[in-house]
Amino acid sequence: MRRRILQSTLLVVAITALVLGGPLAVTTWQLVEDITRADLTSRLEVIAERLEEQPSAVDPSTLALAVPVTGRLTLERPGEPSRSFGADTGADPVTETLPFALGGTITLTEPRSIMRTQQVQVTVIVLLLVVISIGAGTIVATLTARRLADPLRDVADRAARLGAGDFRRTPHRHNIPELDRVSDVLDTSATALAELVQRERALVGDVSHQLRSRITALTLRLDELAAHPDPDARREALAALEQTERLSDVLDELLEASRAARAAGAEPMDLREGLAAVVEEWRPALVQAGRTLRLRVPEGLLARVTPARIREAVGALVDNATQHGGGTVTISARSGDSLLVVEVSDTGPGIPEELVPHVFDRGVSVQSSTGLGLALARALVEADGGRLELSRARPPTFTIFLPAARADDVVAAPRPPTATPR
Repeated sequence: MRRRILQSTLLVVAITALVLGGPLAVTTWQLVEDITRADLTSRLEVIAERLEEQPSAVDPSTLALAVPVTGRLTLERPGEPSRSFGADTGADPVTETLPFALGGTITLTEPRSIMRTQQVQVTVIVLLLVVISIGAGTIVATLTARRLADPLRDVADRAARLGAGDFRRTPHRHNIPELDRVSDVLDTSATALAELVQRERALVGDVSHQLRSRITALTLRLDELAAHPDPDARREALAALEQTERLSDVLDELLEASRAARAAGAEPMDLREGLAAVVEEWRPALVQAGRTLRLRVPEGLLARVTPARIREAVGALVDNATQHGGGTVTISARSGDSLLVVEVSDTGPGIPEELVPHVFDRGVSVQSSTGLGLALARALVEADGGRLELSRARPPTFTIFLPAARADDVVAAPRPPTATPR
């Protein structure tokens, strides 16, 4: 984007410089010659006036005052020999002739090299101004391309994160009304999508819980009817019990399909590499606040997750520690029994006791923030089949349990293309 903007702007500057600079240089070249000839003509007019005042005798000292230092004056009268005053002007001089009196002429010449020198000097100045204009245009084009490309890239990244499930609001603006408007719309859309996802997950959880409760109660009643002494009643009860078990299996399959759809982008990810990107993103903010961000993740931990989701979930936890915590923030990871464990902790005062049961509820916040960060972090982790919990309130430690990559995931993962010799 930046290169295209820069190229188009420089192309316009170059075309403008050529369209204006070329004709301006030619015009300046011709203008110097016109000025030189006009100066010679004006000198001839002065000389003609003096000759008309002295028709019989010519005073060379009087005429020499009107002749340029490097010029030569030639006087011709009918019936008289030609007379010349001044220095030799060489071959192909600049010549101007003016008639006077009765058939007489005066000719004033000047070396053409003097005029050429002035033409070259003025033309070089014009071309230098054109080059300076192109340089200034290049600087302006570079600054403009950077001012436009960086915000556009940032807005595109925000849109991509929104599509990946990162619904955090971004207060940063670019002082460009159109792009700031897009950022406002993205923030509004992120909030709306976050609320929609939370309602959807809550609805799915509630419906699943209610259905399982009703199916369990129905199964117990049918088990009782299956022990009825009436053979017909017992047969119908067993048939209904079989249908109830099928309904329970269908419910499990639907919930599993829903989880698989949400985790469609899951792939093996090296936790050390993925979490290092989170550290690079958030370290400047903590350093600016006089705090430290540490990463303690051993090599070889492969989780089966959606990389964008886990990075945004851990980023939301680091953001929470930046705003509400204190001291050093630590991101660590280890291998559990069948899961991978990621912990985000700080050395701050911790979470008030009354907020511990509601820390992941939407809208709950210690300070004046939106209260969406932790709720969204849990939603992102659960979307990949993981789990996010508050394992310790003081000092605060949030623990993420992630599914480990299976052997077939690692084998099926696409390898980066290797360079081939040309």
